[in-house]
Amino acid sequence: MNVNVTQATTANRLQSQPAFIYRHVVSFEETNVVGNVYFTRHISWQGRCREMFLKQNAPEILAELARDLRLVTLRVSCEYFEELSAFDEIDVQLRLAYLRQHRIGLDFNIVKLSPAGDSCAARGSQEIACMRATASGLVPVQPPAVLTRALNSFQG
Repeated sequence: MNVNVTQATTANRLQSQPAFIYRHVVSFEETNVVGNVYFTRHISWQGRCREMFLKQNAPEILAELARDLRLVTLRVSCEYFEELSAFDEIDVQLRLAYLRQHRIGLDFNIVKLSPAGDSCAARGSQEIACMRATASGLVPVQPPAVLTRALNSFQG
């Protein structure tokens, strides 16, 4: 199957699923000397989207993070489909992939917005472990209920 058809099909399918969306405009700072976005920025945007999700949907977690809750990133991935440049407008879409014991799986799509039609520029995922800091080290714990409720509303 043609990659562009696959990207369009994926973008159309995902638009019908609930997602937390972080809107971003690419800056010159995020590009390299050639003028396109350096690949690590996509991972950075995933992290920024995650932070904005917590701020907007589970702000109570911030106090727990200040105490002993730790959200430990175990795995990150990103597939790249289309180059991005300065002033491109993107939506970073976050969806819950799974909740298993103390682990949270998140799926991300970076959608390039365009009057001619949106396209999936990149797709990624993260696996996060919920842990508590104790005197003897980090201990796995179930995600707090407020976080679980917030994530469940964006289940893919």
